[in-house]
Amino acid sequence: MTAPLPSATPGSTVASLGSAHVLLTGGTGFVGQAILERLLSTHPDTTVTLLIRPKAGTPALGRLRHLLKKPVFASWRDRVGAEEVERALTERLRVVESSLGSLPDLPADLDVVIHSASTVSFDPPIDQAFDTNVGGAVGLYEALRRAGGDPHVVHVSTAYVGGIRKGVFPEAALTHAVDWRAEHAAARDARARVEAASRQPETLRRFLAEGRARHGKTGPQAVATAAEEARVAWVAARLVDYGRTRAETLGWTDVYTLTKAFAERAAEELWAADGHRLSVVRPAIVESALRHPYPGWIDGFKVADPLIMSYARGLLPEFPGVPDSVLDIVPVDFVVNVILAVAANPPARPVTDDAAAAVPATRTATPAGPEAQYFHVASGNANPFPILRMFENLNAFFTANPLPRDEHTTIPVPHWDFPGVRKVEGAIRFKQRTNDWRERVLTHLPSNQRTRTALSDVQTRRADLESLQSLTDLYRHYVQSEIIFDDRRTRALHAGLPEGSPADVGFDVTDIDWEEYFQTVHFPSITAMTRAFSVRPAAVGAVVDTRPLPPRTDVVAVFDLEGTVLDSNIVEQYLWVRSNGFRKAAWPGEVASLLTGLPAYLRAESRDRGEFIRSFLRRYSGMPVSRLRGVVRSGGYADAVRRHTLPEALARIAEHRAAGHRTVLVTGSIATLAGPIADLFDEVVGSTMHERDGVLTGYLAQPPLVDEARAAWLTQWARENEIDLTGSYGYGDSHADLAWLELLGNPSAVNPDSNLAREALRRRWSIRDWARARGAVTATTGGSTTRKGDGGQV
Repeated sequence: MTAPLPSATPGSTVASLGSAHVLLTGGTGFVGQAILERLLSTHPDTTVTLLIRPKAGTPALGRLRHLLKKPVFASWRDRVGAEEVERALTERLRVVESSLGSLPDLPADLDVVIHSASTVSFDPPIDQAFDTNVGGAVGLYEALRRAGGDPHVVHVSTAYVGGIRKGVFPEAALTHAVDWRAEHAAARDARARVEAASRQPETLRRFLAEGRARHGKTGPQAVATAAEEARVAWVAARLVDYGRTRAETLGWTDVYTLTKAFAERAAEELWAADGHRLSVVRPAIVESALRHPYPGWIDGFKVADPLIMSYARGLLPEFPGVPDSVLDIVPVDFVVNVILAVAANPPARPVTDDAAAAVPATRTATPAGPEAQYFHVASGNANPFPILRMFENLNAFFTANPLPRDEHTTIPVPHWDFPGVRKVEGAIRFKQRTNDWRERVLTHLPSNQRTRTALSDVQTRRADLESLQSLTDLYRHYVQSEIIFDDRRTRALHAGLPEGSPADVGFDVTDIDWEEYFQTVHFPSITAMTRAFSVRPAAVGAVVDTRPLPPRTDVVAVFDLEGTVLDSNIVEQYLWVRSNGFRKAAWPGEVASLLTGLPAYLRAESRDRGEFIRSFLRRYSGMPVSRLRGVVRSGGYADAVRRHTLPEALARIAEHRAAGHRTVLVTGSIATLAGPIADLFDEVVGSTMHERDGVLTGYLAQPPLVDEARAAWLTQWARENEIDLTGSYGYGDSHADLAWLELLGNPSAVNPDSNLAREALRRRWSIRDWARARGAVTATTGGSTTRKGDGGQV
């Protein structure tokens, strides 16, 4: 049974809550904050109990104190003063520290309960949506029943609980026969089923393959981490798909509206059906305030704002909506005013207990309790605002007030022709395929400033396209909606307000001038939140910190050798060694042998840096140890090393030493080969080669110090030397360096390969382009040099 329409006679609507004791859930959310502010500022005799869960080590009372410092409470704070704010905290406001799922005993003297807590996402995993929206409501109503009181419950829902439909949606109980308890149980079981599926061998092998393709050179732990991250992401995406698909099969737009509908049913069965008073308030799309606490107040982006700002950033070239579809928006202060007016005007109590007993406790089709009342807070019926007008307002505002692209240019906004959802989605898919192809090409090109800039653009475009696809999926039904929300009850409630009531307590949506609201209130408000983040760096690598290095003795600067300090690799080093004293007649054969083995070396390098080093260093087999040492000390090899030492590497090493930092050179090759520049560093750490009877066998004495092995060594070395890695520095050029670079607080990618560049861009690490002009080491710094293993070995 639904309560009759309120009287529209002025003065018939009670405007005050008097000295009511109000329980508020969701008080830290957008609507909840505005409700609390109104209770404090306009209903001074009320007592408010807030349900707040502790968060990130902050107790509930601490969260409340922080909440009262937010802008929404500024006018109230200024008007009453600090002493009154403190009095309110100690006398008027009470905190129950808990979540809805595990409520302790609630006060028995509650007069009003305003339940506004819910998930803030349209598209969460199905189990989370049900646990928050349905499980939270069940927990609340069961706790209220245990408390033994009889408060009037105002259950805040959404106007879109009616599902995918056309025409007028009445202010009444929903007429569906879905077993919400069974759906809740199935949703909770879904996670276990999906988690089990994600652990099937064939699924795990796919995650491992993805991990190897992306992080194979970094090491097995990096591959395992990437595989597990892929599994977790797959589970989340699968559960989101469960929710979206189940909602559509039952006739709802998404899992958010589905679970809000089931929460209404829980309120009806667990509260109204027992003879208690229940009012359900269903707002449409809630956006920034028109009047109170001040025009434009909003707490973060809301439902329509991602679409608005995507248009402003030029990311919505077309729109999947229907131009004559109504975008049903209401300012948050109108919603709050309705909620509090409804709270002060409960439905009439049932006449007899027999009437309540006649409603079956397990009824699933329209089980509204005695005199339950429903209110739509919507604009589409009395003051419609179609999508076409929204576009015209968007275009006018952001043409006159464009977002900056960079320091010198602004972002032009597109013109919409409304081609239909199929064409819009097809265009998005085509752009995604094109962008993926471009990324594959770029990752196979040599890494330089130009390719890194292009790769950064590709990554940005991928994120933009994914966001666009997500927005299209999420909002498809809302922007093509042909539903009209009947709001006769809400309009009658407004008409019954006492004569002379302040304008900012009313909620007549016909008072809203949409052009004025969007052009002077809402668009400026959300644009102000965006402008600080809208300018993108003009050039890749702009994140390099150019400040002087801080003097410290407890940090280290770790430099990779090949490709970072030296503009060379272990193949070139081998040729430098062989060219010293090598018989000219044997040289063509050596070069031919090297070229013949090159494809195998490249395949090994693409799989695992350590595999490549082991394979290539076999070429030193049979070389006398004394000869290698002599070559390294000789002028020819030493001159080649010095010629290939990067000047900017020399300058950076000197800066670190001047600041008192330890400097360490690390190579996956033989440490002896770094001899000509060893004195630039405090330590040189690398591999040693096994020898027999003074002759190299071609086998390393220990595994090469690369990728995760280098990370493990660095962690142990820092512990033994009391080094602060979070304040330390690292310089590497290869994707294989990722594992140890990420241990350091100040990592730099130096002339990075495409895969390291991609990770550095994603993590916003410094990217340094050190010129490959030949330098020369003309002096040493007198540092002591040590090598991994016996210093006498090669």
